[in-house]
Amino acid sequence: MTATDTALAATTRRRGVFVLLGSVQATLIFTLAAIAVPLPLIGREFALGRADLILLNAAYGLTFAGLLLFGGRLADRYGGRRALTAGLVLFAAASAAAPSAPGIGALLAARFAQGAGAALIAPAAMAVLRAVLPAPTAYGRAMATWGGLSVLGATTGNLLSGVIAELLSWRWTFAVPLAVAGAALALTPRLLPDTAPNRGRALDLPGALLATAGITLASYGLVVVTGAPLRSSAGVLVPLLGGTALLGAFWYAERRARDPLLPPRFLLDRRRGLALMAIALSACGTAMTFVILSLHLQQARDWSPMRTSAAFVPFAVALIASGRAAGPLIGRYGAGTVMAAGLGTGAAGLALLALTGLDADTAYAYGLLPGLVLLPAGAAASFAGAAVLATYGVPPARTGLAAGVLNTAMEFGPTVLLAVLLTLGSDAWSLAVTAAALAAVALLNHRAERSVRAERSVRAERSVRAERSVRVK
Repeated sequence: MTATDTALAATTRRRGVFVLLGSVQATLIFTLAAIAVPLPLIGREFALGRADLILLNAAYGLTFAGLLLFGGRLADRYGGRRALTAGLVLFAAASAAAPSAPGIGALLAARFAQGAGAALIAPAAMAVLRAVLPAPTAYGRAMATWGGLSVLGATTGNLLSGVIAELLSWRWTFAVPLAVAGAALALTPRLLPDTAPNRGRALDLPGALLATAGITLASYGLVVVTGAPLRSSAGVLVPLLGGTALLGAFWYAERRARDPLLPPRFLLDRRRGLALMAIALSACGTAMTFVILSLHLQQARDWSPMRTSAAFVPFAVALIASGRAAGPLIGRYGAGTVMAAGLGTGAAGLALLALTGLDADTAYAYGLLPGLVLLPAGAAASFAGAAVLATYGVPPARTGLAAGVLNTAMEFGPTVLLAVLLTLGSDAWSLAVTAAALAAVALLNHRAERSVRAERSVRAERSVRAERSVRVK
């Protein structure tokens, strides 16, 4: 075999690895969104109210977000492929159990277990990808595409779930994550490298317990606040205040830990912090749009689940087109600029939906369609730029940490922020507030990018002056 053949084979293998891991990542977010369109059908079958439906929609994200930091540490310590395999087994088992759920309790348990498996899978997949693409440039390009996979997975979940629920049953939507997890388990030993574990990393079990319990309890309290008055409900106040106290204890413990689960400095980088905010808000905006419009179209306009899914086809087209363009744009203008432009475009889409999309008498073509094109175009660009910034400069030994933080932000948006914003009492207000938040982060990021460019210019000028001074001497 010639050197050219060897290089071609290596490139083909890397592409195969990316396709496999990218499909798994998209499926994790597909599973998050897969019951959004069939929610009214599930509600009628199990006689659920709005609060119960919001909790069911959030259950997967609660354990997903709560366990992600620990999942990232497990991937760093035991190796990405081992953690990925363990997560896939749990995810597949839960996906197999969910379709047979006789009631809301069993279905909630299956969704919680799916989220726990996903919390292992997501950071492990990024750790394996980093091992396959060690060069920073190649990994950065992969991250630009990786960011858009999540929005694509959510969109596919909403589109397919309506069709599946209409033709078969909402229970069949779990066949997709089961099939993908099964295929990934079969291909993992043959296709993915056995990444080296880092036995020197401590598990930081106290930090893991505090973070998991704090994120899960606080998120649960914010989710169930929809169904109970905040001041009078112990079911809201106990988990909310308890979760907040545990997160405070986690932050204090991490400052003193020898090998912390989440080094405090990791989140103090301004560009990374803004990128994580962009991911959370963009994920919240897209998830909110699906939930609100799915309920609106089926309840206020009496649309079928299949017709509701069809309404989001332009959303998918705009998303794919923007995602394909994001990588080259990042290479030309920079990740921060693309992220800011995406945030502004997404904010405009949400604002249009808030102003015109929720009127039952407004035509689809000019009431919903403009927002359903602008929002995904902006979200795909925002995700792509933010994924690059959130992982920029992270050493290979911290890939699991970066993946855990990135995915935590991704799950925090459609789980916690969505539940909080839906308590505003008005769907239009929820969309409008999210639009304003996206615009605010876009402005902050624009200022941060100007500051970064100014600092680079000063450093470049100093370097030129130093070089001239050496030449003179």
